[in-house]
Amino acid sequence: MPLLTTDPPYRGIIHYEVYGKGRPVLFLHGWLGSWQLWRKTIEHVGGNFRTYSLDFWGFGESRGAGRREETVQEFSVDAFVDMVGQFMDKLGIPKAAVIGHSMGGTVAMSCALRYPDRIVKAVAVGAPIDGDSLYLLLKLGGNSALASLGFTFMPVLRGIIGTYIRFAAKDGQALQRMVLHDFSQTTSQSFFQSIRTLHNTDLTEKIGLIQQPLMGIYGKRDIIVGHKQGYLMQRLVPHSRLEMYSDAGHFPMLDEPERFISDISTFLEVR
Repeated sequence: MPLLTTDPPYRGIIHYEVYGKGRPVLFLHGWLGSWQLWRKTIEHVGGNFRTYSLDFWGFGESRGAGRREETVQEFSVDAFVDMVGQFMDKLGIPKAAVIGHSMGGTVAMSCALRYPDRIVKAVAVGAPIDGDSLYLLLKLGGNSALASLGFTFMPVLRGIIGTYIRFAAKDGQALQRMVLHDFSQTTSQSFFQSIRTLHNTDLTEKIGLIQQPLMGIYGKRDIIVGHKQGYLMQRLVPHSRLEMYSDAGHFPMLDEPERFISDISTFLEVR
């Protein structure tokens, strides 16, 4: 289980998995997720690329993200962008493509903006450009009082998440098992801080500055992030490529895996 330690202002431990050989590609998961989401994808993409699947601080096997001398932990979109930069520095990765799902997709687009000379391509999968596009249940997750109450009555919170997530993919039971396992590794702080900052993130004024190749993949049946965010990307970034999956929800890589792998492989292979 590879781990690395990052430096202030965001000190933490990053867990990641490496597979394949070739040009580097970073995979970023979404809220309440982990690197496990990408397991089947990297088995295919790793045939031509060196893949790095990261766990964000506070999720999966990663820990930390204390800021400066404060004792409070920070699990924000900005902190995760910093985490990606430090990860590349620590492993000596000068340039990379980045693929992110949901919250990870927002981080991927933010990385393209902050590191224009290092992020060569970005793919946003079911990702909010405007955090207000999140559906109501996720917005409620950013309320610290509600999150604290939920963690006090954990069986109830697990029941709510488990019931809702079953409708987010075709194989709802498999997704439910994966999400509830990943959820068990989060804390109340990483739970509500990350989704709160995602809700408050709005890239509509900045995303047009992205010069690198950018692709959005969205499912029309998404019940977590409004699929019209894909059309917003297409309008704000004219050179971007949009793939709209009519028969997929929030997890296109699970609902339509063959098309998903084909789309990202084609996008990555074009120099």
